[in-house]
Amino acid sequence: MQQQPKIIDINGPVVKADSMSDYKVRDMVLVGDKNLIGEVISLEGEVATIEVYEETSGLKTGENVKGTGMPLSVTLGPGIIGNIFDGIQRPLNTIFDKSGYFIPEGIGLITIDKEKLWDVDMLIKEGDYVKGGQIFATTQETSYIKHKILVPPTVSGKVTQVKPSGSYNLEEVLAVVETEKGEKAYLKMYHTWPVRLPRPVESRMPISKPLITGQRVLDIFFPIAKGGTAALPGGFGTGKTMTQHQLAKWSDADIIVYIGCGERGNEMTEVLEEFPKLIDPRTNKPLMERTVLIANTSNMPVAAREASIYTGITIAEYYRDMGYNVAIMADSTSRWAEALREISGRLEEMPAEEGYPAYLQSRIAQFYERAGYTKALSGEEASITVIGAVSPPGGDFSEPVTENTKRFVSAFIGLDKNLAYIRHYPAVNYLTSYSAYTVMVKDYYDENISPDLIKLRNKMMELLAEDDKLNQIVQLVGEDVLPNDQRLVLEIASIVKKGFLQQNAMHEIDSYVPLEKQFRMLQTINNLYEKSYQAVKAQIGLAKVKNNELFDEVIKMKYNIKNENYEEDFKNLNDKINKYYEDLIKSNENE
Repeated sequence: MQQQPKIIDINGPVVKADSMSDYKVRDMVLVGDKNLIGEVISLEGEVATIEVYEETSGLKTGENVKGTGMPLSVTLGPGIIGNIFDGIQRPLNTIFDKSGYFIPEGIGLITIDKEKLWDVDMLIKEGDYVKGGQIFATTQETSYIKHKILVPPTVSGKVTQVKPSGSYNLEEVLAVVETEKGEKAYLKMYHTWPVRLPRPVESRMPISKPLITGQRVLDIFFPIAKGGTAALPGGFGTGKTMTQHQLAKWSDADIIVYIGCGERGNEMTEVLEEFPKLIDPRTNKPLMERTVLIANTSNMPVAAREASIYTGITIAEYYRDMGYNVAIMADSTSRWAEALREISGRLEEMPAEEGYPAYLQSRIAQFYERAGYTKALSGEEASITVIGAVSPPGGDFSEPVTENTKRFVSAFIGLDKNLAYIRHYPAVNYLTSYSAYTVMVKDYYDENISPDLIKLRNKMMELLAEDDKLNQIVQLVGEDVLPNDQRLVLEIASIVKKGFLQQNAMHEIDSYVPLEKQFRMLQTINNLYEKSYQAVKAQIGLAKVKNNELFDEVIKMKYNIKNENYEEDFKNLNDKINKYYEDLIKSNENE
């Protein structure tokens, strides 16, 4: 008879136990007398190495290890939206009600409320054939999100029993399916899924639609696509968390999964306190009605930080399978990589660059590969967009996490400490950032906004690049040596930076800007450039060409022109620009 497995070695979150030959790698186990949750990460003969997702202080050698018969999994069903979980999907509000401010060891695998009653509409009947991933019932999870209850991806067969529509809790069997192997499968409102295993889809589809964020520097200059991947690297104080908050608040994804992975407790507290109060601009209902928060602060167990990324992406895949566009904010993947490094060190694995494990790049790739625009097993088209913040020490973008992330994402939105220090937010460096999605979303912009949008964006990017070159000359020899047309480039580039790229997250009008208005703003700046350039070519002095009042009005249009019914305001401003330069050129010709 197999002996009861016992702990033989404890090294922080890494525990070794013997008599484990019957177990498999990735099996979830309960460790010690407190039943701490752990996962088998390697087996060598009878000895298993276990990663423990809870604090191991007080654990002793000789205590028992018990199996659960399944890998580390999340419970997928109604009750996820609006909830706040830790890294292994335990609801923090429930833990607070039971235990107060600290998570006690051994509280177990509590998860979404299985006693709560939900009004269920059944979509199947006896005799129907169901397949994995099919929607077999619905319930209203929040006033905004209809929860489509899915047949588990591994189940297919004929429905032999089915309950009528009505109120049920999560544990009640709604239907019985006889599988092709002759076994019975019991369909409940929820099922579990291993976090490290990507959920299957019918097919992956080409990316073609932008994720509209209302942030001008992203939507027009460096677009992120639905189903795409983006990295948001930046040193301390460059505004990574604030930028991700803006994306979570304003992006047009149906559902937001926000993973606070190893961030400071005070930052995460701000998120947890702020999000429940926020009103969604699209629905005028609380933003939490389409948000899932996963909080794993820097003082929580390091192994749970490593798992939190997988918990978040598995929840996102579940809602994608229902047909929703999901956006994941991972803040920050550097803390996740540091957790990998710490655990790898305790496992005495051979370190690679800067002490990170040799498999760092494959883990980063596996995470970002789970994004995509797909056709789900349910037949619905949906997407997962992954936006990962990276916190390179000292803002050094050549360190391993940033370098490896850059290889696997298609939008690199680099935040610059110099811009942050001059209060230019979002502090996106417009010279080093890039997005491969500009080409992919061009057709969408051409059809829905204007065929001129991408042309105008490219023209302004060239202007900013020229401005950078001219500034280097100015720093050496001064501005006076430049001809007027080049000095005008410096002036217009300043308007692009202050009036367009800089955006005030705290301002009622400027916090979110519709895409159509963004385009009109860029058109106005371009009109100012074209008309003032004509005046310069007509040999008019720059002192007259640069009308300070007019230039200031163009910069301040982001505050003064509202986000709706703006046609008249833009027309008046452009008429004013046109009239000023027409009069200026005429009076110059008459002299």
